[in-house]
Amino acid sequence: MKYDDAPEGASPTERHAGLSQSMFVPLDLEVDFEAFYLGHHEVFHAYAEVHFGNRETAEEVIHEVFLEIHAGWSQLLSAGNLEQGAWAIVRRIVHNRLDAEGRGPAFVINGPIAQALDTALVTARDKLQKMESTSGLYEAIAELPDRQFEVIVLRYVLGYPTAKVAWYIGIDDRTVGHHLRRAKERLRLKLGLPETPKKSKHKGVGA
Repeated sequence: MKYDDAPEGASPTERHAGLSQSMFVPLDLEVDFEAFYLGHHEVFHAYAEVHFGNRETAEEVIHEVFLEIHAGWSQLLSAGNLEQGAWAIVRRIVHNRLDAEGRGPAFVINGPIAQALDTALVTARDKLQKMESTSGLYEAIAELPDRQFEVIVLRYVLGYPTAKVAWYIGIDDRTVGHHLRRAKERLRLKLGLPETPKKSKHKGVGA
């Protein structure tokens, strides 16, 4: 496959704002792959950037991600779980790069991103009894199982609505809610926080 700078009259994929002019993209893309790229590049890039803390590395990593997705495109389509298969590639390449650099996600170790996470998770933190320190929360999030980690990052760190999270990952809204509840309960137990009292239903007095 040949690679080159986006030429004059390039396709929407090649002109897409998410890729800098210094990046290279495969030419003569299949229509369905191009549609997938346009629909998922933004969220894949945002996911990588919140891990690495800078746009340049995120572009490099997601470029590699889409090259691998394109190389295995037929197999991903035939497997019947395109979104989940693609996310598995994103997770693996992102985490391999972090391991190679010997560090954790930027939202755990980078101050500005940690502050953004602090703001994005204010509602979840309220439900977790407004911890005095959030540093343990960031680390606990990084240790969540893959699917729970994805929905927490997409929903609370990146701020995507539940419906969009569901579409990106390839599951329904209720399943996203299930993973969010499981993730928050796992965080509660990990951090040793008290259980949130359930609202009780009671009849009025003097019936």
